[in-house]
Amino acid sequence: MRAFIFPGQGSQKVGMGAELAEASAAAREVFEEVDDALSQKLSAIMREGPDDQLTLTENAQPAIMANAIATLRVLEADFGIALAQHGACVAGHSLGEYSALCAVGAFSLGDTARLLKLRGQAMQAAVPVGEGAMAALLGADIEKAAALASAAAEGEVCDVANDNDPTQVVLSGHKGAIERAVALVKDYEIKRGILLPVSAPFHCSLMQPAADRMAEALAATPPGQFSLPVYANVTAARVTDPEEEQHLLVEQVTGRVRWRESVQAMRADGVEQFVELGGKVLGPMVGRIDRDAATVSLITMEEIETFAKEIG
Repeated sequence: MRAFIFPGQGSQKVGMGAELAEASAAAREVFEEVDDALSQKLSAIMREGPDDQLTLTENAQPAIMANAIATLRVLEADFGIALAQHGACVAGHSLGEYSALCAVGAFSLGDTARLLKLRGQAMQAAVPVGEGAMAALLGADIEKAAALASAAAEGEVCDVANDNDPTQVVLSGHKGAIERAVALVKDYEIKRGILLPVSAPFHCSLMQPAADRMAEALAATPPGQFSLPVYANVTAARVTDPEEEQHLLVEQVTGRVRWRESVQAMRADGVEQFVELGGKVLGPMVGRIDRDAATVSLITMEEIETFAKEIG
């Protein structure tokens, strides 16, 4: 059994998708369709930068999705590997859940791009710049991270935002609380705390205004039926009902990304191989969560071709 998985924010880099676009008409069509949907030359920013434009949340989110879907379309159109035929389920990290839903037909490519553009804008607007922060805790499990977050809060928001793998948890909240958490890591036997270069405190209760905006957007553009089950970030459980998924996408804006538990749930349900499309972030995470899980990350044409030969 195979899961196709889709990366989240932070996996963007200038030049992404350029090789695929040069080599494949299927990839070019994805980038052109996203550009048209957004009335913006996002593909040019992806290809040429500048980096600060690509890193903007409202650009990074649809760009990462477009790159992942282009990778999938190359696999399907150029190598005849159909997702529904070769996959048992899909999952994505934060914005990657939208990529996963696009991949299984719940949203059109254009709608996915527009939803992610709005999601990025809404998340950026939810908290004034400088008021929020995020920090990665290295060498921290969820219990240590939760205890640290509770101690550092002191009446402010300090939430566990991402439970990524057994060695990495991310905190999000008010800047002061996050800085206190970083200063206290040694007291909780955590190796390191690193402030992240993000523009807003994602996946914490401060994001409620963004969740409200996404509730309106998803009511207007709800997910349709999907061809494979999706493992949702906020429940770390299998979802097949579009109406349930719609609510979970709203909850996801303020809720914890339960990636470690999602991978464990997929493994428990029989998934043996995890195929990351358009990034090399989630594959290594899966390896740290379960050493027995097979992983492959596909970015280049060569990697896609090799994978297609192996499973074709």
